[in-house]
Amino acid sequence: MNQGGKDQKVQSREEKKKGWVRRLYDWVLGWAETPSGPTALAALSFAEASFFPIPPDPLLMALCLGAIKKSLRFAAIATAASVVGGIGGYLIGAGAWQALGGFFFEYVPGVTPEAFQDIQAFYDRWDFLAIFMAGLTPFPYKVFTLSAGVFAINFPVFFLASVLSRGLRFFAEAGLLYWKGPSISRFIDKYFNLLAWLFVALIVAGFLALEFLL
Repeated sequence: MNQGGKDQKVQSREEKKKGWVRRLYDWVLGWAETPSGPTALAALSFAEASFFPIPPDPLLMALCLGAIKKSLRFAAIATAASVVGGIGGYLIGAGAWQALGGFFFEYVPGVTPEAFQDIQAFYDRWDFLAIFMAGLTPFPYKVFTLSAGVFAINFPVFFLASVLSRGLRFFAEAGLLYWKGPSISRFIDKYFNLLAWLFVALIVAGFLALEFLL
C-alpha cells in the first residue's frame, strides 16, 4: 500500500474518533471562512439560546480575528440574536412546555428535569442573578431561558438580565480582540470559563453583602 493510502486511513480513523460535538464545532467554525459568517453567527446565537449545543463564542472570535475592525459589529449581532433566541426559549417554556418538554428533555443536551429542579430553587431566591449568571458563564443558557418561561419568571427581569449578560460576554470578547488582536485569543480560549465564574462570584458576593447589610 502506498503512503498516500496509509495517510488517508489514518486520517479516517482520526475523524471517527471525533465525537459528534467536536464535528459540529468544526462545522460551526467553518462558517468563519465564508461570506455568510455574520449570518451564521446570528443563526447560531439564536439557536444556542434554546436548543443548539455549541455556543457562538468560537465563531464570534474567529470572525473578529478575520476582520478586527468589525469586532464590535459582530458582538452586536451575537448579542441581539442571542437575546431574541432567549425570548423564543422563554415563550416555549411559558406556552408550549407541556407539548414540547419531553422532546427537550430527551434530545437537547443539558436540558434535564434535575437541572430544572435545581434552577427552580435558585429562581426562588435570585431570579435576576440566575439568568445573568447563565448568560455570562459557560452554563447552558438554554436551560435558563426555557425554565424561566416554565416557572413564569417576570419577563422584564428576564429580558434585562439577558441583555446585560449576553452583551457583557460578547462585547468583552470582541473588545479584547479589537484591542489586542490575535495575541489575546489564546488567553480568552484558555481562561474564559475561569474568568466568567470569577466575575459571577464577585456579583454573588455583592448580592450577599447587600442582603446582609439590609
